[in-house]
Amino acid sequence: MIKRIVKMGFVPDQIDAFLENFENNKDKIRNFDGCSHLELWRDINHSNQFFTYSYWKSEEHLNNYRNSSLFKSVWKNTKNKFNQKPEAWSISEV
Repeated sequence: MIKRIVKMGFVPDQIDAFLENFENNKDKIRNFDGCSHLELWRDINHSNQFFTYSYWKSEEHLNNYRNSSLFKSVWKNTKNKFNQKPEAWSISEV
């Protein structure tokens, strides 16, 4: 299993639009083949900083999602709202 963390910083006046997009797509992402968990976190000290935290059965499942039309649609609607470059980590438990 892979756990994936993605850190995103948003232009403050774009946060509501990001949250709406996430709300509209979270169930589709959670039900994508290979995804078993998805959460959205918000930094308590920097309200424009968000993190997605997800579980994937394998790197292949994650890559299938990243190459899907669902991801492309969600990401297109998300990346234009950033005020910094996103960061991502794929991790496993030790």
